[in-house]
Amino acid sequence: MAQCVQSVQELIPDSFVPCVAALCSDEVERLTRLNHLSFAELLKPFSRLTSEVHMRDPNNQLHIIKNLKIAVSNIVTQPPQPGAIRKLLNDVVSGSQPSEGLVANVITAGDYDLNISDRSIKASVPWYSNWKDTLMELKESSLHTATTPWFESYRETFLQSMPASDHEFLNHYLACMLVASSSEAEPMEQFSRLSQEQHRIQHNNDYSYPKWFIPNTLKYYVLLHDVSAGDEQRAESIYEEMKQKYGTQGCYLLKINSRTSNRASDEQIPDPWSQYLQKNSIQNQESYEDGPCTITSNKNYDSNLLSLDGLDNEVKDALPNNFRTHPLQPDQPSESSNSIDGPDHVKSASSLHETKKANTGVIHGACLTLTDHDRIRQFIQEFTFRGLLPHIEKTIRQLNDQLISRKGLSRSLFSATKKWFSGSKVPEKSINELKNTSGLLYPPEAPELQIRKMADLCFLVQHYDLAYSCYHTAKKDFLNDQAMLYAAGALEMAAVSAFLQPGAPRPYPAHYMDTAIQTYRDICKNMVLAERCVLLSAEILKSQSKYSEAAALLIRLTSEDSDLRSALLLEQAAHCFINMKSPMVRKYAFHMILAGHRFSKAGQKKHALRCYCQAMQVYKGKGWSLAEDHINFTIGRQSYTLRQLDNAVSAFRHILINESKQSAAQQGAFLREYLYVYKNVSQLSPDGAFPQLPLPYINSSATRVFFGHDRRPADGEKQAATHVSLDQEYDSESSQQWRELEEQVVAVVNKGIIPSGFHPTQYCLNSYSDNSRFPLAVVEEPITVEVAFRNPLKVPLFLTDLSLLWKFQPKDVNGKDTEEVRELVTGEPEMIGAEVISEFLINSEESKVARLKLFPHHIGELHILGVVYNLGTIQGSMTVDGIGALPGCHTGKHSLSMSVRGRQDLEIQGPRLNNTKEEKTSITYGPDRRLDPIITEEMPLLEVFFIHFPTGLLCGEIRKAYVEFANVSKCPLTGLKVVSKRPEFFTFGGNTAVLTPLSPSASENCSAYKTVVTDSASVCTALVSSASSVGFGIGIGCQPEVIPVPLPDTVLLPGTSVQLPMWLRGPDEEGVHEINFLFYYESVKKQPKIQHRILRHTAVICTSRSLNVKATVCRSNSLEDEEGRGDNMLVFVDVENTNTSEAGVKEFHIVQVSSSSKHWKLQKSVDLSENKDAKLASREKGKFCFKAIRCNEREGVTQSSENYTFADIIFGNEQIISSASPCADFFYQSLSSELKKPRTQLSMHLEKHSVEDAMRLIRKCSEVDLNIVILWKAYVVEDSKQLILEGQHHVILHTIGKEAFSYPQKQDPPEMELLKFFRPENTSASLRPSAEQLSNLIKTSLHYPETFNHPFHQKSLCLVPVTLLLSNCSKADVDVIVDLRHKTTSPEALEIHGSFPWLGQTQYKLQLKSREIHSLQLKACFVHTGVYNLGTPRVFAKLSDQVTVFETSQQNSMPALIIITDV
Repeated sequence: MAQCVQSVQELIPDSFVPCVAALCSDEVERLTRLNHLSFAELLKPFSRLTSEVHMRDPNNQLHIIKNLKIAVSNIVTQPPQPGAIRKLLNDVVSGSQPSEGLVANVITAGDYDLNISDRSIKASVPWYSNWKDTLMELKESSLHTATTPWFESYRETFLQSMPASDHEFLNHYLACMLVASSSEAEPMEQFSRLSQEQHRIQHNNDYSYPKWFIPNTLKYYVLLHDVSAGDEQRAESIYEEMKQKYGTQGCYLLKINSRTSNRASDEQIPDPWSQYLQKNSIQNQESYEDGPCTITSNKNYDSNLLSLDGLDNEVKDALPNNFRTHPLQPDQPSESSNSIDGPDHVKSASSLHETKKANTGVIHGACLTLTDHDRIRQFIQEFTFRGLLPHIEKTIRQLNDQLISRKGLSRSLFSATKKWFSGSKVPEKSINELKNTSGLLYPPEAPELQIRKMADLCFLVQHYDLAYSCYHTAKKDFLNDQAMLYAAGALEMAAVSAFLQPGAPRPYPAHYMDTAIQTYRDICKNMVLAERCVLLSAEILKSQSKYSEAAALLIRLTSEDSDLRSALLLEQAAHCFINMKSPMVRKYAFHMILAGHRFSKAGQKKHALRCYCQAMQVYKGKGWSLAEDHINFTIGRQSYTLRQLDNAVSAFRHILINESKQSAAQQGAFLREYLYVYKNVSQLSPDGAFPQLPLPYINSSATRVFFGHDRRPADGEKQAATHVSLDQEYDSESSQQWRELEEQVVAVVNKGIIPSGFHPTQYCLNSYSDNSRFPLAVVEEPITVEVAFRNPLKVPLFLTDLSLLWKFQPKDVNGKDTEEVRELVTGEPEMIGAEVISEFLINSEESKVARLKLFPHHIGELHILGVVYNLGTIQGSMTVDGIGALPGCHTGKHSLSMSVRGRQDLEIQGPRLNNTKEEKTSITYGPDRRLDPIITEEMPLLEVFFIHFPTGLLCGEIRKAYVEFANVSKCPLTGLKVVSKRPEFFTFGGNTAVLTPLSPSASENCSAYKTVVTDSASVCTALVSSASSVGFGIGIGCQPEVIPVPLPDTVLLPGTSVQLPMWLRGPDEEGVHEINFLFYYESVKKQPKIQHRILRHTAVICTSRSLNVKATVCRSNSLEDEEGRGDNMLVFVDVENTNTSEAGVKEFHIVQVSSSSKHWKLQKSVDLSENKDAKLASREKGKFCFKAIRCNEREGVTQSSENYTFADIIFGNEQIISSASPCADFFYQSLSSELKKPRTQLSMHLEKHSVEDAMRLIRKCSEVDLNIVILWKAYVVEDSKQLILEGQHHVILHTIGKEAFSYPQKQDPPEMELLKFFRPENTSASLRPSAEQLSNLIKTSLHYPETFNHPFHQKSLCLVPVTLLLSNCSKADVDVIVDLRHKTTSPEALEIHGSFPWLGQTQYKLQLKSREIHSLQLKACFVHTGVYNLGTPRVFAKLSDQVTVFETSQQNSMPALIIITDV
């Protein structure tokens, strides 16, 4: 049970007090009415004695009575009606509500704050684990106070309004005050009349009520004197006469009204009566707040339980918000006494009508002074000391004497009679065996009743020892007589007396109480007496911390006959569960729900709401969603009934926003209830701000903001640039690539430096983008906000008139604020235009995005706050658990769906900061400003369209397309550039692009190249042209990825467009390629905030295999060419058709092979087979051999170092000018991309510059910068129509003898090496060039006759002249040693070639100048015929100016065989 203001030791004596009747004359009532009080009410605040009282028991022992209180009431001859008592109790409970304005300390538990006690104890979430520990700590605390004042008021009123009954005498009148006024004509005669009236009421059989304790009732005569109006001498003389007649102990002169009521305002006198009278008043102050209450009877409560129409106007007063209050909240008692007298509430039917008209605005005791108060208090003292207690003491003695004198006779007589008639002793029967003998009545003079009277008297004067023994004796007699009503009463009071005995000589006999309760309830059918037993016993058990037994007792008495009683007892049982040593929190919550339900049935809507709210704290957040829904639904309905519409909305909101497990029908009904209540709330303040709606869910962090127009759809062959759109998924890798491209072009525009204030352009902001800065939007360009909605319910949601809610701060051109901030939704479209979605349906459990647009027409600061819409559901109506919909929800299949207008805010939490130490140790979040764009001045807007843009190409295929650039804004644009990571994919053509055909579709066989018709005489010989790479944008130190777009006049005016040709070349790798283009442009008029704008395009090209080209270059053995120059090379080109005919390619024709180099050029084709037809069918290979010679030195000198010589070898009758666009463009781009690749270089330890120079010279001998371009045509059959595709492949030859490929080679992963645990020695071996590089310093060639005839029979020695040509391939002087001595040769080699000597010098030392050719005349000597290898001279070479000898053998590449024959 909840904590009470009074302890049980104070409660019971205050509940059972001596009762005194008051019989007053009319004049007395008139005098007291001047104070708005009756005589009994006048005495009420002073009815407790302020000092101890002494009396003697029958054994003449002194007995002390503490805090004795008496109850004075007017005589009423009609017993109170049960209905009136019920109504009084109902009013008492409804009038006592939780105190407002108290600052309650709380435990934070989930979303609720549990008000526990005066001590603030924080518990973590989930809080259930700490709940028990918290309560244990609170139980041990003396500050633990959880009061239920409504229950205490009910209990007090119930105990004091119990009608007097015949089986007990506790509330029978012991005495009667006869009160007359001194102002009456004959006061003594009035006393006589009053005395006769009292006698008639007590002893006349016409009056069965009230009940009197003993026939000889104490009469106490009181003379009431009005000091302000009466004659004091006359009053004193009458009082003297009274003392003569009634004795000094039996009368009293009471003086009141020392002042007149019109002087009441002069001096402020305390009013001790209001607290007592207010509790008796049916209509108290709370009921008058908004209007009078209309309380129906209990039957009507049951019928109107769920009919909200019947309760709409029932209770209109506002209840404090109880969603956060808890039963354990520290409440102060609602009564605070100004005197030391405790509260006293005698609520009987007699006082009911007397106090009906009482109002708190009335001042009580207006004619009384503090002296009068003391006089009344003194009067009560005198009456008790001199009248009442001596009378009680005398009565106890008399009863005791009677019982002693009659005990022997009567007991023996009774027992003899019983034995005579029954023949044997009657065994005691158990309570279950006893029949309904509660109807047995004793005559008033029966000795059993005398024992009971004596026990009750002793109990009233707190003599609990004697009372217990008397009750115990009476109990036995009653049980023997099977007078069960009497027995139950004796058992009840015996148990209470045993508990209250000082020193506790015996334990509390709880079984007495259990038997009494069972007897009252089951045999006597008297629930009122059973309830009194339960209330007393529960308090006693609680005081002994037996909460479990107390809870069981309270629950046992809940029944259907009284909802109010059941509700209060269930609530107290719930408090018992939470006060246990191990608190049962869930049992507490469950019984609070039961109590709330019974409160609701009893019409106590406020208490019902409070119980449900308190239980909700336990059920919330535990996953018991159905229980939560039930509680919230009930809270919502009760709040609605009490006109607490905000609370009702909040409760229904909880049902909707939780992940509900209810059926669709139930959810639909909940939603309609919510909408109905919500509509009522909004009607109260129709002009107020839009309230927050709970549905649908909005995932704020998923909100995306897009700046700009939507992409135009494709129009025939015209395809718009993909740019950025909300349909694209975010890809961090792609985003990083775009950022790098933009940085690249910005760096080029700003001369290689990225400006410090540069931030990458973001057209679409999402949770992955950098939203720390205010985004920039351009005036007149739409802003699209994508809001992610989710419907958690199983019923569809229907949103109408959905639009964005925004706030705008206009600025002028200088950036100053022009006007006040405007918060608008649809008004003033001249500032911001807003798109409204008229209907937006979200199906059950569906996630759906809405894209809402704003059109800014003015510069300034825009803040997008949220969305505003009408929330409704689709038509149709369902019932909830069989409960009809709320009034106003029209039920039926085709009813109009209800909708309410509200808003939801878009609040986006920024990223968590984690940079500084403070940010790492605390939880702080950065700003997210994606919804706060700054609207800037007009900027140009570019749109790009691609015409005839292919989606599939062969590897290396060249295709011509067109690009249209359109300026759709009102500002001219300039500085148009395009940047891509794959510049080799496309070109706009160099300065020779105008010479190419206008459109590739003009004729099927029309080429995209610049071509010249040739005659057949020039076939297989090179046609030479030259071009500078600077003309194609491949200059020194420039970025090949950033390509300026050749706009006419470099400016694109507003509303104009231009078409430019664009050549595309299929990438060399097959597969799907995503190629990103970033178009960069600026405004002609510089803007301070936006420096440039960009447009993105992603082209997807699928390439299929075409040709694979492999080429090698090696030195020719012939030292001189036709022109007499040295230095010529052979180029071998292998071409393989790898196409699998999937693309319908029949065959490839190699139409031309061109070379491009600064130093070399192709001279002619060396075709051994003389087959001019260079066709390759599927999977065929072709091999070509070309002779390359060094370019003229003068060409290289006279022109710039960036000049390339192009040589074309044609295999048809049309020459493609390889030095013009687009052939040269793609060649240069592939060359630049090849140069960007990391080249493997030797690690240089720069110890000596000479070593480095030597290395460079030696390396240069083996390098060759020769680039081969293979141009081809492919014949494709597509839809029974033959097409000719063109293309080109590039092979870049760097090193002699090393293969080069047109397609990128797959590199094998490096093999795993063993881990080395020591540092390798740093040797100078890395400084030495490789043997292969050194062998290319000197080129050797032997000139000799292939066959030599010699007559060996004439001359045995055959001498053959041999010329050894030595050519210096480097640009430095080279020292050469020719050694003719034979190396030791293996026997196998001798067998093959034979051995011969050289005649003459065996070693020659020479120095060859740069590019010098030197010849040595040698003689070989043969002694017999055979085939001999002349390639035996060993040649050693080193650079002349090098101390370090880089010396290696210059091996001849081929064996020089000579045949010696005999003539």
